[in-house]
Amino acid sequence: MPTGSNPRPPRIPSASTAIRLQKALADAGLGSRREIEDWIRAGRVRVNGKPAKLGDRIEPADHIRVDGKEVKRRSARKRELRVIAYNKPAGELVTRRDPAGRRTVFNRLPRLKGGRWIAVGRLDINTSGLLLLTNDGELANRLMHPTRELEREYAVRILGEVPAEALLQLTHGIELTDGPARFEEIVESGGEGANRWFHVLLREGRNREVHRLWEAVGCRVSRLKRVRFGNVILGPRVFAGHWRDLTEDELTDLLALAGMERPRMPARRVGKGGPPIRQGR
Repeated sequence: MPTGSNPRPPRIPSASTAIRLQKALADAGLGSRREIEDWIRAGRVRVNGKPAKLGDRIEPADHIRVDGKEVKRRSARKRELRVIAYNKPAGELVTRRDPAGRRTVFNRLPRLKGGRWIAVGRLDINTSGLLLLTNDGELANRLMHPTRELEREYAVRILGEVPAEALLQLTHGIELTDGPARFEEIVESGGEGANRWFHVLLREGRNREVHRLWEAVGCRVSRLKRVRFGNVILGPRVFAGHWRDLTEDELTDLLALAGMERPRMPARRVGKGGPPIRQGR
């Protein structure tokens, strides 16, 4: 090096090519941005051999490892977008690994060529019904983001009579431990014996929110099933433990709700009656 010259400065990511680490991993189909941020905090992600930090920006030449495994980055535009509707049975967990060895929803899903399934939100172990899963981390992140206020509709079975005052409280608002909450709408749906059915509407997805709201007015939930998320309805043909791809119209409308445009990909082939319904593996 010539005398008096300055050493080469460290490489600074170009603003035009660098993207946030969590977005790159979400685009690779590894998880939602929220999940990936948790991985970064836990030290599971390394960039060019060094522990990653929240806020890191990366370029195409950077090497990323998650849990010691190198991530093969592929443009989200080159990957066929898929979203499936799965009918989760009660007793299954929405997690990839369970130390107790209990069944998870991922045991039943179809295999993907590159990337992996990302659950759009969660249902607790005792809640059944519609669970959306996608291979697009950005879509999953947008659908779960509170600012979208996407509607979630549940069928709820309550043990015993429900006073009119309780229904009024549930729609006007109740203070829970994590802030105020309420149902946008409650519709009575009949019932027999000691049980009464209701359909309730929420615009957020806090942990066990439906259960906690009913418990706050002294009512006991004996069964809970999600029947709709945004524009997607579970439908009667998808039995517990089965899944189906969204129709073309459902996918287009769901992307619009998420504020995303439909990628220019060849249309998926479906039968005359719509996309096939599959049983979990």
